[in-house]
Amino acid sequence: MARWCYRHRLVVLVLWVGALFGLGVTASSAGTNYAEVFSLPDTDSKRAYDLMRKAFPERAGDTDTVVWKTDEGTVRDAAVRSRMEDALAEIGRMEGVGAVAGPYDERGAAQISEDGRIAYAQVTFAEQADAVPKALVQDVVDTARAAAGDGLQVELGGQAITRVQEPPTGTAELVGILAAAVVLFLAFGSVFAMLLPIVVAVFGVAGGMFGTQLISHVTDVPELASLLATLIGLGVGIDYALFIVTRHRKGILSGKDPEEAAVAALNTSGRAVLFAGGTVCIALAGMLVTNLRFLDGVVIGTSLTVVLSVLAAITLLPAFLGVLGQRVLSRRQRRRLAASETKGEQVSGLAVRWSATVQRRPRAVAAVAVVLMAALAVPLLSLRLGTVDQGNDDASTTTRKAYDLLAEGFGPGFNGPLQVVVDGEAPTGLVKAVEDTEGVAQVAAAPPANGVSVIQVVPTTSPQDVETDRLIDTLREDVIPAAGVQAHVGGVTAVSKDFASVTGDRLPLFVGTIIGLGFLLLLLAFRSLVVPLTAAVMNLLAAAASFGVLVMVFQWGVGLDVLGLGTEGPIASFLPIIMLSLLFGLSMDYQVFLVSRMHEEWVHTRDNARAVRVGLAETSRVINSAALIMVCVFLAFVLSGDYGAAMAGVGLAAAVALDAFVLRTALVPAVMHLLGRANWWLPAGLEKRLPHLAVEPKEEEDDGPLAPAPEEKAVDGAASVVHGFVRTPEGEPVRGAAVTLLTPGGRQLDRVASLADGAYVVAVPSPGTYLLAVSASPHGARAAHVTVGEGPLVHDVELTPGGVDVVS
Repeated sequence: MARWCYRHRLVVLVLWVGALFGLGVTASSAGTNYAEVFSLPDTDSKRAYDLMRKAFPERAGDTDTVVWKTDEGTVRDAAVRSRMEDALAEIGRMEGVGAVAGPYDERGAAQISEDGRIAYAQVTFAEQADAVPKALVQDVVDTARAAAGDGLQVELGGQAITRVQEPPTGTAELVGILAAAVVLFLAFGSVFAMLLPIVVAVFGVAGGMFGTQLISHVTDVPELASLLATLIGLGVGIDYALFIVTRHRKGILSGKDPEEAAVAALNTSGRAVLFAGGTVCIALAGMLVTNLRFLDGVVIGTSLTVVLSVLAAITLLPAFLGVLGQRVLSRRQRRRLAASETKGEQVSGLAVRWSATVQRRPRAVAAVAVVLMAALAVPLLSLRLGTVDQGNDDASTTTRKAYDLLAEGFGPGFNGPLQVVVDGEAPTGLVKAVEDTEGVAQVAAAPPANGVSVIQVVPTTSPQDVETDRLIDTLREDVIPAAGVQAHVGGVTAVSKDFASVTGDRLPLFVGTIIGLGFLLLLLAFRSLVVPLTAAVMNLLAAAASFGVLVMVFQWGVGLDVLGLGTEGPIASFLPIIMLSLLFGLSMDYQVFLVSRMHEEWVHTRDNARAVRVGLAETSRVINSAALIMVCVFLAFVLSGDYGAAMAGVGLAAAVALDAFVLRTALVPAVMHLLGRANWWLPAGLEKRLPHLAVEPKEEEDDGPLAPAPEEKAVDGAASVVHGFVRTPEGEPVRGAAVTLLTPGGRQLDRVASLADGAYVVAVPSPGTYLLAVSASPHGARAAHVTVGEGPLVHDVELTPGGVDVVS
């Protein structure tokens, strides 16, 4: 498939552009039909809502507020009253508005603050907030705010109003892409190579967004799905293309034709991308076990974007590689390649030295990493789930201004009223008991309607305050049962509390599901029980530490001023499930990329220390580059102006950074050094029963450390081999070094040239002692006696400039 896409690149490009254009036109014509059918079966707030709908079918929808404040006089002044009554009357005539309750009638006296400067009106829609058309909400906002001016401030708040307070779209995405471009340019040194991953990711994300728009017309898809799809699509799309382009460039620099290099890259890293994309989709699908139906649309939107990102990486990317040819390299690399001077994309000295440090001091490295992760995870102990409200909005939005005006005029609890809904007439004793409950600021009992009574309860504390949660528990567990009536506590604040409880109850099942699936996939990929078990523990550690960072920032308020994100509050209830899904999928990408190289080396040498050292040295750079790109993309969503998006962005950025820079680069290799050969243990009975899954098969040509060049084939009848790496004292690989195996008497048995990564292999006819000579200009020469037994011998060579060994 890779070869076909490379050779028919114009056809592939036309098909992709045509498909994207067609999707875009169709999606634009159809528009969006996002809707969050939010339902929590078997909860007290859901039963309260059902009774409200029975009593007031035209008023069971979302209730929002219009708030106004006058700088001079009071809101009862004729000039203020006439302007606001006209605006409220016009809003009340709009189709889709169930009722408007203003402060200027007999029942509305309580809707004016004690000082008379602030008043509010309640606008009740016929539907819940997420089902109210945006056009209607915008009309309400425009009509109300048109009455402002001449010392009169008019603001609007509520769940429906929030939907039209979206910040300008595209800023966060653009900043994330620009930051990714800088990282890619530093990694590749080529403008074309930098652009490739970004363009491929944009194709995947755009296709996913258009597809999600169309799917929203046939099933319930929340707007959150579009945001998360963009967030995850940009990250994985750029990373997947980065892995493949890196392998492709390595192939060209090792002397391959661009077409063969592309085919080899897709047949190796491309397979790993397929596997990684599948694990992300499986992790996302894990959300379905929570039985929270509104998350179904999130799974559909994000999974579709990941699938299209993978498809773009394995079809569109080889077409682009065919168009660019050798221009995927920098000019300097092309000049060296033309002069046959290039030594490939060498493993940096820093990566080699760090890998060697981890091997020498695994206990110290592991201890530092564990202490750091544990320290970051401590705040998790105070995690409190809830729902952010208008108090967390940007200070410039009308919802935040309305929230502050209501708190100023009527107290902080006014922004999150509760409804005690009674099936029948509310007894006077219940109203009195609710009024006398500690934490209640105001109670208003409405006359029964259709056999249902509603008691409006205003807490003394804000909706996000833990005391408000305790008040809900007190009403449900003590006050209502003591009154001997059948009643339920509802309202947005009660729904948020119930959602947090349901999420907490179902989180263990969800975590167990995705950890179990990850264990099974890694078991099949690496045929080991210890590797997937280690990965599962690391995933849990990364999750705990990243949520600890979230608690510090958003719940404790550390750094919120720097980020410009309002005030602290609880962690959004939906975030643990979504973050864990994405974290699991992304960490699997890095685990597969890291351990697959270690596994390849282990299969060839059966030397665990060498396998871990080589695997870390050769993959850490690309893993760190990929993680840095992810962090940039996720952190850019802080600029979106959406508090929930910023929370998700910071949480995912922290998770990816800790996973890549601490766990995969330090703790995982340190633990694998400590475990030794036990890393690759698998019971013989299980080995026979497990199907074989090749995540990244060894390349057919010279990319693997055991593959000698065609002109340097091992001698016939070889009993074993001597293999290893030729490097400088700084750890840089030496390409083209002459490696010669001789008998003690000086007869040449085999001669090869080391590869781009310094690897070599020479054939040994039988066990015994031989002379191994290695030379490379200007790196000097070395010679040593090697004793070969029944199995392969690993022998690394370090060449010192100007140095010569004489072996007699």
